[in-house]
Amino acid sequence: MTEAALTTVTLCRYEGAQRVWAFNQMGTSRRVLARTEGLRFWKLLGTGQGRGFSLRPDFSQYGLLGVWTSRQAADRFISSASLMQEYRRRSSECWTLWLEPYDSRGAWDGTNPFEPAAPRARPGPVAVLTRASIRWSQLRNFWAAVHSTIPGLDQAAGLLASVGTGETPIVRPATFSVWRSQDELVRYAYGDPDHAEVIRRRADERWYAEELFARFSPLRSEGTWKGSEPLAGLLE
Repeated sequence: MTEAALTTVTLCRYEGAQRVWAFNQMGTSRRVLARTEGLRFWKLLGTGQGRGFSLRPDFSQYGLLGVWTSRQAADRFISSASLMQEYRRRSSECWTLWLEPYDSRGAWDGTNPFEPAAPRARPGPVAVLTRASIRWSQLRNFWAAVHSTIPGLDQAAGLLASVGTGETPIVRPATFSVWRSQDELVRYAYGDPDHAEVIRRRADERWYAEELFARFSPLRSEGTWKGSEPLAGLLE
């Protein structure tokens, strides 16, 4: 049976002058990543302030998403690649998740990078990535609407970690979140009235030129985010 497309997400936070270095890496790291063996899809990600979509950039934290041809290739890069070693050395904290996709719909730059997916979720926590390319004509409607979802997200039961991110966050935003269980994720997504309304409007009003929604089973967690390891004690 074909294995699911192993994915890694690394989030790093920087202090002081290291923020300048981290910002520059959004350009200079591309050459290294393009030559990395076994890395078949990757994105360098900026972040916004707060837990969800945000128009206010956060220049202290950045992300790297990778989809790999094998677990061995991912492990080799995360543990020993000079770029990753430099990320960890310069950052005040760095967190990496190894993820197995089990539900992936839509496209990112014309392809679905998280296929093939596993047939079902593993027991335990769930990670979610949403990404969209917003139509220019819908930018005002999108940003006016998603602002109302932030209070519900901040209070959501079962939310372990969340960050607003994206390649160009204003027009190509994304969110990445980790939940204690799939039930708690679904309860927020469809039970919070503001979030449910955004889901309805984004389809009815055709906000997006392209969108992708993916769910993952976390396999491994390494490092810290905001001072703690969000999945401590929750993975086998």
